[in-house]
Amino acid sequence: MPLPSFDPTTYAAQLADKVARFTNDFAPFGVPAPTVFASAPRHYRLRAEFRIWHEGARMDYAMFDPAAPKTPVPIEDFPPAAAPIGTLMPRLRDRLRDDPLLRRALFQIDFLATLSGELMVTLIYHRRLDADWESAAHALAGELGIQLIGRSRGQKLVIGRDWLQESFEFADPATPAGRHLRYRQIEGSFSQPNGGVNRQMLGWACARTDGLGGDLLELYCGNGNFTVALAPRFRRVLATEVSKSSVQAARHNLIDNGIDNVELVRMSSDEISAALARTRPFQRMKHIDLDSYRFSTLFVDPPRSGLDAATCALAREFPHILYISCNPETLRENVAALQATHAIAAAAVFDQFPYTPHLECGLLLSRR
Repeated sequence: MPLPSFDPTTYAAQLADKVARFTNDFAPFGVPAPTVFASAPRHYRLRAEFRIWHEGARMDYAMFDPAAPKTPVPIEDFPPAAAPIGTLMPRLRDRLRDDPLLRRALFQIDFLATLSGELMVTLIYHRRLDADWESAAHALAGELGIQLIGRSRGQKLVIGRDWLQESFEFADPATPAGRHLRYRQIEGSFSQPNGGVNRQMLGWACARTDGLGGDLLELYCGNGNFTVALAPRFRRVLATEVSKSSVQAARHNLIDNGIDNVELVRMSSDEISAALARTRPFQRMKHIDLDSYRFSTLFVDPPRSGLDAATCALAREFPHILYISCNPETLRENVAALQATHAIAAAAVFDQFPYTPHLECGLLLSRR
């Protein structure tokens, strides 16, 4: 796939094509017309990664076209980047270019921003970082007002802190006054790249839980992005995640948002399936009384590979399945596997990645 062209005048047509493809792909399953959540056409990405290309005295951000993978494409301006990233990019490049110590063997720069205005930069090197680098990095971070990480093979130096504090107002349909949500986002861990669309995803998911009641089982909870929003709508929540750093962030985020009805365990989807089927005991579950839960709903936001066979088997036992997918192809396979027991009650598409073929989808499936 060639590098995308970021032309806002073509955005509406591109999104319409993606929605039409989704509707056509899921028509055999009786999908209702999806609710469409568009992105801002510019300045929507809170994460961005660039290779650094050195040529003589020049130093440029670069991307590579898959059609010519050895030829760098210099990046002067990156319209998808959130405005704070776009503003910082030339300042940071010029500052690094003029500092031989910070520039030497630098080959990649990662940016992370928040809707609340915080910024983090990770500089990645092909050399060992020393005390001189650390001193220069402290000066750079203070000058630019950023959190700064230095990485090389087997090495991570933190200038400031290695996390950002995200916070935003959230229009929960069940709370007329709205809610203020807070999330700790850790460097190197997953966070939603399109903050505006993420807020729309949270709102859609919450609205789909109206009247479901009971308890919620959430798989792949990450840093608690959906957990924090959904938990007040259920009596109790059992949430699972396999990444240690994400579990740590999720625990912090639950406390920071005053959520006290969630049990969080570090387990994979197949492990929680075995635990619920009572086919295998887990020490990590010893403090949890599974028989006390009355699950009405399963919430999943899996990786691109979708749900495996064991998790699909688990899903069939739930009255409702709320499914957020980053891959319509594996979502379609999972819906086909669940077709005998569940029908699609509601659908949505979320354009997290404008100007690309990628599309996030949401489905509510209810037992027939």
